[in-house]
Amino acid sequence: MAKAGRTLAMGENETLAGRAAVEAPFGKALAELGRERSDVVGLTADLGKYTDILPFRDAFPDRFFNLGMAEQNLIAVAAGMAKTGCMPYCTTYGVFATRRAYDFIAIACAHSRAPVRIVAGLPGLTTGYGGTHQAIEDLALMRMVPGLTVIDPCDATEIGQATRAIADVDGPVYMRLLRGQVPVVLDPSAYRFQVGRASLLRDGRDIGIVSTGFMTERALAAAKRLEAHGIGAAVLHASTLKPFDGDAVAELARRVDRLVSIENHVATGGLGSLVAELVADRRIPTKLTRLGLPDRFIECGSVPFLQDKYGLTADRLVETIRQL
Repeated sequence: MAKAGRTLAMGENETLAGRAAVEAPFGKALAELGRERSDVVGLTADLGKYTDILPFRDAFPDRFFNLGMAEQNLIAVAAGMAKTGCMPYCTTYGVFATRRAYDFIAIACAHSRAPVRIVAGLPGLTTGYGGTHQAIEDLALMRMVPGLTVIDPCDATEIGQATRAIADVDGPVYMRLLRGQVPVVLDPSAYRFQVGRASLLRDGRDIGIVSTGFMTERALAAAKRLEAHGIGAAVLHASTLKPFDGDAVAELARRVDRLVSIENHVATGGLGSLVAELVADRRIPTKLTRLGLPDRFIECGSVPFLQDKYGLTADRLVETIRQL
């Protein structure tokens, strides 16, 4: 949300004043995991500062490796280290990992079942630096890789829990990363992330919202506002896109009038396509609306401006859903 009276400039972050947040939840969780498991190693493609892996580097400098601006080499080295008994967590921006190193993820990691954890920053519209830095199609690319687990966490709570949970996944993992001061949306004392399980965070009788990533926070805010308009909206948070919790989506689809999928990603190939495939495969008669980014490269601009323009804010979600 832009500050009242003006639009934030490129590179200027929206304020988190008054909101609970955690600094670098991924890096802190990885450092904790590193204290318990001596096989955990950290790698980055010259983006350690901007992918929050520095807490791990500071705690374990002899288990941290900067491979430079060479994403294919980053993934190949991580796969090789995994084959020698290490548990590599490697970081870069999502757009670089998925576009530049796709073949290395598919063959060096997934084909050989190497337990590499790829933690990818700047997911979707979280940067204003245009198509070169916005990973708006990464989930579609990654869910097409056989045997790759794909996760899009909601907040600091889920990032911390997922960082630890994916250590136990058999095979490689791709996880989106929110960095810096990350808001706390899910109650850490009550929420428990499980790989492959969706969570019903709010129930409702009229519309079933299926969301992933930070869009779940906005889906919850939109659902609350829709209540004032007489619309009861359930919110099912699906942070694991692969394996996908089809049973949870099917159960929701069968008891509401319509479904809406919401994602910080192009509307094709990600969560919305997963939901569409699910209801088609299970022959569930429902009306589905997929909300996400259009099939085009997004221009440069401030993040609040772009998110509002492309309908990713809670206000725009309310506006859109009321018109369905």
